[in-house]
Amino acid sequence: MDIEVISTDGEEKGKIRLPEVFESEVRPDIIKKAVLSAQSSRIQPKGAYPRAGMETSAETPQKGSGQTRVRRIKGRGYHAAGRSAWAPFTAGGRRAHPPKLEKKEKERVNKKEKDLAIRSAISATKELKMVASRGHEIDGIDNLPIVVDDDFEEIKKTKEVKEVMERLGVWKDVERAKKGRSIRSGKGKARGRKYRRKIGPLLVVGQDRGIFRASRNLPGVDLALVDEINVESLAPGGTPARLTIWTESALEKVKERFSN
Repeated sequence: MDIEVISTDGEEKGKIRLPEVFESEVRPDIIKKAVLSAQSSRIQPKGAYPRAGMETSAETPQKGSGQTRVRRIKGRGYHAAGRSAWAPFTAGGRRAHPPKLEKKEKERVNKKEKDLAIRSAISATKELKMVASRGHEIDGIDNLPIVVDDDFEEIKKTKEVKEVMERLGVWKDVERAKKGRSIRSGKGKARGRKYRRKIGPLLVVGQDRGIFRASRNLPGVDLALVDEINVESLAPGGTPARLTIWTESALEKVKERFSN
């Protein structure tokens, strides 16, 4: 399949043959599984001390003392006096089922499934209907994926990146991402993640020659080297078909990486 290569001026520069990986079958189920595996691998293990609440001088009251025979911390005149240190069914006692370190949190995925997922996610970037159904603004765009020449990698000013995106017809999607920022509901507001944001275009380049610095402040826009792209960047949240802009050199490296 041939695709047009667009210059930074917005004019057609020529055509390029898409790598065979773009012909792969789109498998949303495998993509979702690979994304969940990547997300779960970042979970930090946590657990309670196995002997929490048991290393005290607590004793059980004797028979006939008129007290419930539950172990109590020794002491007098301080807040822990008379409180159970061992039984999980009493107020102030240890937890019955605390978090355990040995719990397996990571979602495992086979190597072949992982490879199939990245191929499938790359192939989904050329599907117009899937990209539109994901919520991206692609009015005026007739063919996907969008391929630009390598001069795009040398842009060093955000204003110039905006001008190129306007010529490519993807700036509306950046504006959608900017307007879509909202305040998160729940306790996450107090934990360093106050805002939720929309996902905008992904820029995949072969080499950073200034484009990273120029595009880092654009809302919703992510930029990645072709050697570092993964399923999460191509299908955030496990939903495939992200609006993606490729450079010529990036496609050449994709061809080398997924040649087999």
